[in-house]
Amino acid sequence: MMKVSVQFNENEGTFTGKFSEKGKIKIGSSLEGEIPTPKQLVLLAVGTCSAIDVVSILQKKRQKISSYEIEISGESREEHPKSFSKIHIHHILKGENLSTKAVEQAIELSDKKYCSVAATLRPTATITTSFEILQDEVSQTQQAS
Repeated sequence: MMKVSVQFNENEGTFTGKFSEKGKIKIGSSLEGEIPTPKQLVLLAVGTCSAIDVVSILQKKRQKISSYEIEISGESREEHPKSFSKIHIHHILKGENLSTKAVEQAIELSDKKYCSVAATLRPTATITTSFEILQDEVSQTQQAS
């Protein structure tokens, strides 16, 4: 069983989420602030969950990743509780000779089988994915030679 706690910080109007003995994160209620909102944390969670899977799978396939970023967007319903109706996860990978097939398979395995956050959201949100592969500058220079 997983257990976390949330405490209200009355003087700041924020919350502190505690997830381990020493691990804490501030959570806000405004999209304008520097502190993430609960819905932003949900998007970050699904992106991070997927990234962990994809990196692990690609490492097992001996693919060398030099840079990896995921952009996650979410559309909310108009009516309350305004849950996400659509989530899109765009993977941007950079590496030397990354296999398109390996990347595609890793993303699909994460999306359909391994990512527990996506599985939790899928009953109420349509989740789509896309990706792009960028070549390392070193490998581009080598190819130009």
